[in-house]
Amino acid sequence: MAQDQVTSSYGAESIKVLKGLEGVRKRPSMYIGSTGVEGLHHLVYEVVDNSIDEALAGHCDSIAVTIHKDNSITVVDNGRGIPVDLHEKEGRPAVEVVMSTLHAGGKFDKDSYKVSGGLHGVGISVVNALSEWLKVEVVRDGKRYQMEFARGVKTKDLSELGPDSGRGTKVTFLADDQIFDTREYTLDTLAHRLRELAYLNAGIEIAIKDERVDKENTYKFDGGISSFVVNLNRGHSTLHQPPIAINKEKDGVDVSVALQYNESYNENVFSYVNNIRTTEGGTHLVGFRAALTRALNSWATRENLFKNAKVSLSGDDVREGLSAVISVKVPEPQFEGQTKTKLGNGEVKGIVDSIVSDGLSYFLETNPSVGKAVIQKSIAAARAREAARKAREMARRKTVLDSGSLPGKLADCS
Repeated sequence: MAQDQVTSSYGAESIKVLKGLEGVRKRPSMYIGSTGVEGLHHLVYEVVDNSIDEALAGHCDSIAVTIHKDNSITVVDNGRGIPVDLHEKEGRPAVEVVMSTLHAGGKFDKDSYKVSGGLHGVGISVVNALSEWLKVEVVRDGKRYQMEFARGVKTKDLSELGPDSGRGTKVTFLADDQIFDTREYTLDTLAHRLRELAYLNAGIEIAIKDERVDKENTYKFDGGISSFVVNLNRGHSTLHQPPIAINKEKDGVDVSVALQYNESYNENVFSYVNNIRTTEGGTHLVGFRAALTRALNSWATRENLFKNAKVSLSGDDVREGLSAVISVKVPEPQFEGQTKTKLGNGEVKGIVDSIVSDGLSYFLETNPSVGKAVIQKSIAAARAREAARKAREMARRKTVLDSGSLPGKLADCS
């Protein structure tokens, strides 16, 4: 029966080898998640991530994004500029290699980038492959250079435009309508991500301009993630001011945490790895939660705050009313797929746990009034949780008794 369904032979000639960036155009969703609106915006994020990597390396403090009237995008930064000299092994300008080869970039060289968001080295080349056209300009070593591509294929060789005293990289591209369902960007979506990046990278200025509606915004937060937490708690009455900030590096992993409690009953925690939002959490979030629960319980016990409470605080109790941002920089992050929504590095859990535990313990010792306010709120949460549990048990018991079905010899005689 299976033989009847075979209409052609399966031999060596059936094996297809896709050259260059053909594979990206054949299966774009493997690289950007989808070919809908989300994937369209992901193109911009990939280019911006390259600029952010320059910022993380200490070579860039200004990034600007422009949405043009035809929905083409320009991203320009004042970083070092993509190298333009000849790549020894490839025999082509380095900028051409970066723009047209998967897994090519400085992210694999620890001397160039200690950490990066675009770890897989596919970002900018994928944008090139999925663009109707792309133009890259590089300013470095006193000169400005330009190169052009169409659907991932070079259309104009690298050329020198003339002298320029500045530095940086400028990428302009138009998403390919052969790939994407739409080329219409949403300003609010892009602005939200850029504002998020400005929070995560204190002191870096990120601007966005939409020529379609003549709107522009500039984001810069010297307070970094502490400013982020303040914004999360806007409209809520907080238990303490300012947010608790913990920053430390251990074993090559940089950990930054900011947290603040408010009077609400909700937990609002955002976690990031190398500036990438980990919506599914991961080992860094697990480490943070474990440290928070242990540190608060240990301090409260030492301070004899549980004397009359007769409760033990769970993780849910100590996170009630908590707003927090956890941002870690990991040299070799292990994500689940290119979309990077969950961190898997086992060693990060212990590092975050240790740093947060030590930092929070020190804060509580030096700010006992804040600690007592947090513990009192957590105890109230624990009591409410216990009361809710008892109420559920009572309701279930009542339901059984009201059902009218008595077991065995207790059944009514008829």
